[in-house]
Amino acid sequence: MRFPLVLLILLTFSDISAFETYYHSTKAKDGDGIFSLLRRYHLVENSCNRNHFLELNQLSLNDQLHVGKEYKLPIHIYHYNGTSIRTTIGIDNWEAAVRIKDYNEKILSSKLRKTQYLDSRILWVPHNEIACNENLAISSTTNVTGNNENSASDKKETKKPGKGNFVSLDLFGDKYKTVEVIDNTLKGRVYYIVSGHGGPDPGAVCECDNTLCEDEYAYDVCLRLVRELISHGATAHMVIQDKNDGIRDDQVLECDKDEFCFGASIPRKQVKRLAQRAGAINNLYQKYKKQGVKDQVAIMVHVDSNTEDKRQDVFFYHHKTSKASKKLANSLQNTFKEKYNYYQKNRGYKGYVRSRGLYMLNNTLPTAAYVELANIRNPNDQKRLLLNSNREALAKWLYEGIVGYQKIKVSQ
Repeated sequence: MRFPLVLLILLTFSDISAFETYYHSTKAKDGDGIFSLLRRYHLVENSCNRNHFLELNQLSLNDQLHVGKEYKLPIHIYHYNGTSIRTTIGIDNWEAAVRIKDYNEKILSSKLRKTQYLDSRILWVPHNEIACNENLAISSTTNVTGNNENSASDKKETKKPGKGNFVSLDLFGDKYKTVEVIDNTLKGRVYYIVSGHGGPDPGAVCECDNTLCEDEYAYDVCLRLVRELISHGATAHMVIQDKNDGIRDDQVLECDKDEFCFGASIPRKQVKRLAQRAGAINNLYQKYKKQGVKDQVAIMVHVDSNTEDKRQDVFFYHHKTSKASKKLANSLQNTFKEKYNYYQKNRGYKGYVRSRGLYMLNNTLPTAAYVELANIRNPNDQKRLLLNSNREALAKWLYEGIVGYQKIKVSQ
């Protein structure tokens, strides 16, 4: 029996579509990094997808994405056979089929595709569902060593007669290492506090009456913030660590280069430095997520450098497309606005919130915000950094802004 040519072509195409796959592609948007692009397509939680994305596009984890360039995603496209997902892609695992069905519905609700797979007969299958033995946690490109002495989960707990619970962390220095846990309002929540630069890179430097280094002042504020978070029951990680400094009350903080990232030496090249700390955060994020932790937040703290005559209030950046990141940054800014209105009514507050495509916002898994504390070259702004009471206030206000964000999440 001879088939008409048109029917023969249709049958041939149907056979190929049923067993061979191709990949969905998309163009990178402004602000996209590897993690943020995979996060948008709900692929970021499995390292198998990330590794396949790098392989498909011949990229390394340190590479930047180019706006407007098309990238293949680790999403296999199948011609749905109209019977079942399992027979379409040739698997027996019913649970995997349910996950694939849910994934297609999630992609549809996210408006990343226009039609249901049942109608269009186009089935999207994440790479990890058909090519990976297990869901592997995203790991750092650099080994994260050390005992994580900065985290509440590794703290030494003690009790004092007639008092509450206390924890001891050597990272805070002799004067501040004992921390009283006054309540558990943040119990079950995890925070990653990242002081900018460090190691071979001091960040912004002002050769004023004394040499002022950005990384030292950001580090001191971060230590105070971590201490505040732990005192309210949180698990808080100090990503950049200097075991010799601790919390300091001096005005002039000596510049050094002995900071580490969770015990690992900090690379000289900027992209490698950022990839190291982003990888360390993402590694921990996956660990906590497997334990059922739902609330994880990252705060990156920096000190800006501008012209000497430009006075700058504390300002904030958020991820360009993350609503949660924007809410976090707004909560932080609102707290500072309230504090300025209370303590300096006639001065006013001009700190702002903006989106920006920064590496640490684009490539970390937790909800994140980026903070600039002051202009290190402006004499008035320097007071915000030099006085230990001001550094303590900055830490407490950041803490209150974080708590404000958590309240917004709970109420929604």
